[in-house]
Amino acid sequence: MTTAKIAAPLPAPFSTDDIFPYFPPRDDLQNYLYLHKPSSTAALAYHFGDSDTTLVGSEIPVGWNPRQRAGILIPDLMVIFDIDHAATIARNGYAIPEHGKPPDFVLEIASPYTARNDVTGKRRGYAEYGVPEYWRFDHTGGRYYGTGLAGDRLENGAYTPMHIVRVDADRSWGHSPALGLFLCWEYGELRWYDPQQERYLPTYDEIMEARNAEQDARRQADARIQQADARIRELEAENRRLRGP
Repeated sequence: MTTAKIAAPLPAPFSTDDIFPYFPPRDDLQNYLYLHKPSSTAALAYHFGDSDTTLVGSEIPVGWNPRQRAGILIPDLMVIFDIDHAATIARNGYAIPEHGKPPDFVLEIASPYTARNDVTGKRRGYAEYGVPEYWRFDHTGGRYYGTGLAGDRLENGAYTPMHIVRVDADRSWGHSPALGLFLCWEYGELRWYDPQQERYLPTYDEIMEARNAEQDARRQADARIQQADARIRELEAENRRLRGP
């Protein structure tokens, strides 16, 4: 007899005062082009592994509590370790005191609508929330932020710029201690490099290319085996013919 699997209970419903308000969607494609299309959030979530205690999220409200109606910030990308992932989902946002810590890492993607606020209001807001690292990526190489890649580290309540290595005219790298990864501005794209594995975190296209190459190699190997089997049968048939009845 098969026993039906019982689904985990849903979180207890909150009143509207206990969840973060809903915000309108963005009116540009920056996050889609530089985070979602290359599957950065999925690649980071897979890299860090434990989805129950690690949150890799995009456009999730962050604030002191759900009743707060001013000063809520919505990062393009944030990473938080050792927290209750389910609580954030239930609250429709990340309440810092409830988890006992701010996000470990925050990234904003430049757009003509948000760039000024990213380097002024949001920078002050993330510092006030105690976010240890605040990063900014500008695909243009500097039209919006003055640089393609910038990172700040919180020291004594204020942000201090982190060192960015200019590899060449088309590449800049910065190391994130919070993530243990390098953020890379490469030919106008955002990449993530793992120094332990000495490799980039793969994009969706790279994963599919590798999978397709593996499938092609498997098909070619199967075809060679079939050809070899057919040749063996031909030789066996020829051998029987030569031996006669």
